[in-house]
Amino acid sequence: MDQQRITASHRAFPVRSGSDRSAPPRPPLVVVYDSLQACPYLDGRIARMPLEYPRHPLSPSDLDELLALGYRRSGRMLYRTQCPQCSECVPTRVDVREFQITRSMQRVLNRGERELEFEWAVPTVDSDRVRLFNQHRQQRSLTSSGPVGPADYHEFLVDTCAETRELVMRHDGEVVAVAVADFGQRSINAVYTHFDPAFARYSLGTLAVLKQIELARQSDRQFVYLGLYVAANSHLNYKQRFRPQQRLLSGQWRTV
Repeated sequence: MDQQRITASHRAFPVRSGSDRSAPPRPPLVVVYDSLQACPYLDGRIARMPLEYPRHPLSPSDLDELLALGYRRSGRMLYRTQCPQCSECVPTRVDVREFQITRSMQRVLNRGERELEFEWAVPTVDSDRVRLFNQHRQQRSLTSSGPVGPADYHEFLVDTCAETRELVMRHDGEVVAVAVADFGQRSINAVYTHFDPAFARYSLGTLAVLKQIELARQSDRQFVYLGLYVAANSHLNYKQRFRPQQRLLSGQWRTV
């Protein structure tokens, strides 16, 4: 699987007092890959995003702690940016107790609930999901490589070290979007959402986040982690719309 795919996509449990993004987390992780590379988010930048493997499956509280330290999950691996001369990738989360839905978001939610069906289920791989994944990446210019197959899809979105579920959205019984998320004790981690571009009128990416915020509130979880915010990347800066939000800046979560 290429690194762009590993890190693409698109969080109380604050960072411990005195800790920073370089502090060793609990549970312990084993570094399995660590090398400088071309940045997958910003042209001309050099990135460092070590892949780390947890010594045992993550409990919900383990996941909360790692997310609060700025980690992201890809398959069974975790990573966080440690780039030598750049800090443009900023972990971002929404405190669902403070989130204020806008009128346009409410219209997206209302329309989706009228015309779509929603189901939370164990992640799986099939031809529909692989097709959606490839269509989404190709039409949104998220990859320079060819289409992926079931094995790569499984490695990225089905294989996991945490408690993971997928939100399946259907229109007249047809799968039109899949949003994969992890579940901590006090948080939901938005891992990756892909959808059929033909149904873009439903604003499925926004709808997926709103449904995760909704579920977090219903299940008494405080945070929804949205992944990395990159102001200069059009595929990642949409996250600024969900406000107020918190960003991990210099080792501290600060409200925007």
